[in-house]
Amino acid sequence: MKAFTIKHYSKTDQLELTEVPKPKIKENEVLVEIYSASVNQLDSKLKNGEFKLLLPYKFPLILGHDVAGIVVTVGSNVKNFKVGDEIFSRVPDFQIGTFAEFIAIDENFVAPKPKNISMEEAASIPLVGLTVWQAFIEKANLKKGQKVFIQAGSGGVGTFAIQLAKHLGAFVATTTSEKNFELVKQLGADVVIDYKTQDFENTLTDYDLVLNSQDQKTLEKSLRILKSGAKLISISGPPDKDFAKEIGLNFLMKLAISLLSFKTKKLAKKQNINYSFLFMQANGNQLTQISKLIESGIIKPIIDKIFPFEQTNDAINYVESGKAKGKIIIKIK
Repeated sequence: MKAFTIKHYSKTDQLELTEVPKPKIKENEVLVEIYSASVNQLDSKLKNGEFKLLLPYKFPLILGHDVAGIVVTVGSNVKNFKVGDEIFSRVPDFQIGTFAEFIAIDENFVAPKPKNISMEEAASIPLVGLTVWQAFIEKANLKKGQKVFIQAGSGGVGTFAIQLAKHLGAFVATTTSEKNFELVKQLGADVVIDYKTQDFENTLTDYDLVLNSQDQKTLEKSLRILKSGAKLISISGPPDKDFAKEIGLNFLMKLAISLLSFKTKKLAKKQNINYSFLFMQANGNQLTQISKLIESGIIKPIIDKIFPFEQTNDAINYVESGKAKGKIIIKIK
C-alpha cells in the first residue's frame, strides 16, 4: 500500500510517499480502508521531534492520528464491527499511521461514522472532539451558566470547543482575527476578541474555565481572568506530574516534567486556580457519544481545505502556517 513516511525527525524534510506492507490485524483489530484523514498540529510536532522524549517512535514512521473509512477485515475476537461498516477513529499513540491507504485499529478505539456527514467531515472530528470532550466533561465538569474562555476559536479545537460549550450551557468568550468573527459567532461565541488589536486579559473577568492552546505568555495572561477556585486546562503545555504518571514515565522524567510546570503551578496556586495539562487519550466510547451529538445537529464539522493524498506535504505546510479555519483534510479515496 502507499503511505507517507518519515525516516527521522526534521523540521525541514518532507514526508516521503513510499510503498509499505499492508497491516496485518490482530484478533481484536479491524483493518480499515482509509477514505480520509485530517492533519493536526500534533502531526507536525511529532515530525519536528518535539515529543521524542515523551513518545519515542520507531522509524520509518507513518504519521496521522485521525481516520474515516470502511472496515474491510475483522479480527476473530471483534464483536462490534463487521466488514463494510463506515467508521471513524482517533488511533492510539504508538499505533498511528493514517496518512496511508490502510490501517489496523483495535476496535476499542473505533466508533461508527455519523450517518449525516461525509467521510471528509468525519475525519475532521476525532482528535479535536476527544480533546474537548475530555477537557470540558472529564476534567472541568463544565456546568450550565459557567463562563469559559476558549483561545483561538476559529481553529480545529476552537470550533469544536465553542459548540460543545454552548451545548453544555456555558457562556463563551474566544479570540480570533476580525475576518473570522462571523464564523465563531455562528458557532455560538458570546464574546469575540480580536487578538491582533485587543488584550483579552483587560476585557474578561471572573471566568470559571480557560482552555489554553497557546504559548506560555498567553497561559499566564489567562490566569488573570479566572475567579478563585477556577480551572485552567492546557493542551499545549507545560505538562505536569499527573500527566507523567498517566503515561508511566520513569522517576527522572517525572521530575523533569514537574520542573517544567513548576512556575505555572506556583502562579496558579497563588490565585487558588487549578492548573492541569491534558494530553488526549483515544477512546471509542467517547467518540460514539460525540457521533450522536453530530447526528442530532448539535455539533457541525468545520473544514477549511481538502487536499488530495498526493499533496499531503502541502496539507501539513498549511496547518503549520496557522491560517486554517477549522480542520485540514487529506482525501485518500
